[in-house]
Amino acid sequence: MATKNIDEMSFLDHLEDLRWHLIRATLGVLIAATLAFIFKKFIFDTIIFGPTEMDFATYNGLCQISKLFGIEDTTFCADKFPFVIQNRTVAGQFSAHIWTSIYAGFIIGFPWVLYQLWGFISPGLKESERKNSRGFIVVASLLFFIGVLFGYYVVTPLSINFLANYTISEKILNEFDVSSVIAIVRSSAIASGFVFELPIIIYFLTKVGLVTPLILKKYRKYALVIVLILAAIITPPDITSQIIVAIPILLLYQVSIYISAIVVKREAKRQSKK
Repeated sequence: MATKNIDEMSFLDHLEDLRWHLIRATLGVLIAATLAFIFKKFIFDTIIFGPTEMDFATYNGLCQISKLFGIEDTTFCADKFPFVIQNRTVAGQFSAHIWTSIYAGFIIGFPWVLYQLWGFISPGLKESERKNSRGFIVVASLLFFIGVLFGYYVVTPLSINFLANYTISEKILNEFDVSSVIAIVRSSAIASGFVFELPIIIYFLTKVGLVTPLILKKYRKYALVIVLILAAIITPPDITSQIIVAIPILLLYQVSIYISAIVVKREAKRQSKK
């Protein structure tokens, strides 16, 4: 069957095209999820439960930094966390295995999902727009994975360390449910991954004329407030953790201003040649 020209496709044809892209994207995620399901020992013991052990890389680094400055820190230099992980429901571990595999499949298969999304959008773009957007999948995937790593190695351990050592009474024993621990790792990693897509989002918003560098600069102080609120949402309520998370987000915002300026400059140059 011959492929229809984009101009000849009806609304139903576009829906059919979208359906097949969604099916292919879902199949890719499911294949990656199956691999994650098979290698459950590595996914759970090494990745998910890694930040619950005091020999985790982040804690070792923060412990060395505190010693370097002569600070007696018992939270990052302790032998073990004052909590145990437990399962309190009959199907809890199986459910955790299934859903963790699906989320891991989405993270692993993110470039493939973007590829399918781009495959649906790109035929509707002009040749010059496709040329200027070359490398979109690579850059967007790279930013997402950097964000995931930031969430895993920075946000997750700071959250677990703070909440594990926070107590209102010595009479209370911390026995964390496995689903709660997984939720912290999952939400921190995926949320940070999407936050790091900010430059890509600003790029396309600038392309369609919804955002300009002047607007981004004008509302920079409001963006700062939003960033601090966002940092407060995805981190524990201590000021140090919030600052650590807020700094890279603010840097991303500044990078987004430069990207927006470049896009506007290119558009103005292209218009002048007409």
